[in-house]
Amino acid sequence: MKFVFLAGGLAGFLLAGAAGLWAGRAIDRVLFDASVGCLVGALLFRWFWTVLVRGIRETILLRHAAANPAGKTK
Repeated sequence: MKFVFLAGGLAGFLLAGAAGLWAGRAIDRVLFDASVGCLVGALLFRWFWTVLVRGIRETILLRHAAANPAGKTK
């Protein structure tokens, strides 16, 4: 989870920073926008990771339930 949060922060920082530089903004504004992009990117990646893990968990539970009909366990 920590890796996903850090990767999202890095991606958001780089994307917002590059967009600010490409737009020709002042460096102080570029760094501010990049820091906000870092926060937003980290939160979005965290949310996406939670959704992904929940989907994987549900798939595993459904496959397990299908493999063991009528709730029988080994």
